[in-house]
Amino acid sequence: MKKSRIFYSEKYKEIEQRIMDQLNSKPDFLSGATVHSTRAVGDAIQEMLSEDFQALLGDLCKDYSSGFARRAMADLAFKDLDDFYYVVDVKTHRLETKFNMPNLTSVERLARFYEDDTNYFVILIAAYMIEGVKVKVQKVHFVPIEFLAWDCLTVGALGWGQIQIANSNYIHIEEDYSRKRWMIELCDVMLEFYPKEIAKIGKRIDYFKKIKQYWENKPEI
Repeated sequence: MKKSRIFYSEKYKEIEQRIMDQLNSKPDFLSGATVHSTRAVGDAIQEMLSEDFQALLGDLCKDYSSGFARRAMADLAFKDLDDFYYVVDVKTHRLETKFNMPNLTSVERLARFYEDDTNYFVILIAAYMIEGVKVKVQKVHFVPIEFLAWDCLTVGALGWGQIQIANSNYIHIEEDYSRKRWMIELCDVMLEFYPKEIAKIGKRIDYFKKIKQYWENKPEI
């Protein structure tokens, strides 16, 4: 089975550098009203990347699309010349903030998506600082989720479970990491996570049994 020529070579690092250079070359797009809004900055960066990303990929890209709903798995998507399909989740991180814990994707959605070996779920993180009203991108990560080590990830209790970056100030990249190994580790994480959730639900059931009993014994007013 052939692997992605982007992520199993130095190509993705070249793309990271192109992204950073392109974002830093943009004219100031913030105002006094938006400079303190991480949402406004994030939306602006995502919009600029949507417009420029196909050109940044160059001849690596065959088909490109960016018209996705906010709750979709991807913000951007493309196929390469080998017909590998990449969905890209764009995240931004303001380095002055002490804590940031973004959601990446549902564990169930990722498990289904990765049933096809030609699919890649890619995280694009732009870490930036604000100088006056100018955004200065300091670091870009453009990697498949399996290159993110589990010591910088966690799972949140939403639906089947949401993979999250535990703290955006700490991103641990393991280059060329095995997807098979990473997915087995995901399964181990979930097989430890679900029993804990069951125990929490058991406590909540007991709590509302007591609440119900209290109200059943309470006289009508």
